[in-house]
Amino acid sequence: MALWTLLRRRTASAGERRRLTEVLAVVAFATTTAVLLVVVGGFRAFWARAGGADGIADGMEAGGEVSFAAQYPILAGIAVLLILVPLGTLGAAAARLAAARRDARLAALRLCGATRAQVGGITLLDAAAQAVVGAAAGVVGYAALVPLVALTRFQGRAFDWSELWVGVPALLGAVAAVVVVAVLSAAVSLRRVAITPLGVANRVTPPGMRAVRLLSTAAAVVGLVVVSKVSFGSLGVTIALVTGFVLAAFATMNVVGPFTIWLVGQLTATLARSVPTLLAGRRIADAPKAAWRSVGGVGLATFIAGLTATFSLVDVADGAPREEVAFVADLKTGGFLTLAIVGVLAAVSTGVMQAGRVIEQQREYRALALAGTDPRTLDAARLRETLVPLLVSVGVASGTVLMVMIPLVGLGAATDPGVIVQYLLCVVVAAGLVLAGAAASRGVARAVAG
Repeated sequence: MALWTLLRRRTASAGERRRLTEVLAVVAFATTTAVLLVVVGGFRAFWARAGGADGIADGMEAGGEVSFAAQYPILAGIAVLLILVPLGTLGAAAARLAAARRDARLAALRLCGATRAQVGGITLLDAAAQAVVGAAAGVVGYAALVPLVALTRFQGRAFDWSELWVGVPALLGAVAAVVVVAVLSAAVSLRRVAITPLGVANRVTPPGMRAVRLLSTAAAVVGLVVVSKVSFGSLGVTIALVTGFVLAAFATMNVVGPFTIWLVGQLTATLARSVPTLLAGRRIADAPKAAWRSVGGVGLATFIAGLTATFSLVDVADGAPREEVAFVADLKTGGFLTLAIVGVLAAVSTGVMQAGRVIEQQREYRALALAGTDPRTLDAARLRETLVPLLVSVGVASGTVLMVMIPLVGLGAATDPGVIVQYLLCVVVAAGLVLAGAAASRGVARAVAG
């Protein structure tokens, strides 16, 4: 504890780069906590409006169809599950950013005689401290967002503040969850320095990736086709299975995406005709999983954009009940709201992860700068290091959306001009947010190169 306190004082008086990484990590933890509480509050509001578990169960058996009131918490739950993926990625990215700054310092401590337990304790205390500060800021941010979210109208009326308030136990649970994610990610980072004091200095060529990853998406899509065509005697079971396979198909993007990015990185480096492209291609091929994580949020945004665009095909007949008209309008509003949340998370995640990768590559940046590489060349390489995986992410997500939606709604969603235009606009906006997040890491890169 005394050693950690000493290092904290030294960090507080350190240069701009160390302070910036701490600020970015805290911002990421705060964003994670605030968004988590907002989406949980929204789900609780729809759950309460539907009458809780009993009301939803009754609505599932309403004349063989799901009542509109019961569909709101079901759809809100699906949105929460989708949003949890980038939330977890952002929380882990914040922890890795802090760990990237610690690696060299912890390795030096090991060389000076620090034990494995001391190094582990310092790392976990550092991660927990940043997570607690960020999570506390996130709780404040959530409290500030509640009045804004309350202005959103669903089911013909706005939310009451009390509907969106999750309560003190949930607040403490969210803070605890963020701290656990930070500590676990920090514990994983210890493998670099705990095995051997010089472990952090090792540089090895990572193994290639296998094409068998592509089979995961095919298996999920086949399962989706089967469960959508088979009657299980219960509408609730059918909905649960279809939802599960849709989420599974989305999850497989995290398996297929790194393999696709690895292939594209190899091709980019092979066909490069400029220094920035060559640097970007080699970095992508060396760390395809990290490259995917840095833009994975836009993959989710693209997936949700496809679902949201498909909602535009849903229309109501003249003279339809008021409840049905409100439900269709709310379906589109909820899709855009989920897309906006995911887009912001993707931007923040990309900025944090790019900063972390820059710090991990500080030796390369400094060596290139000392060799006379122009800073604009390094900036161009870093932009392409984001842009290439970004395009791959959009392509993988678009293919996954088509494979998921065509069995459910047919080819109409893929050929309707309105759906295509709305989809492209949503993807462009999400990609713009991600590129803005990547540009935010320029200050870290200049500090490292200097």
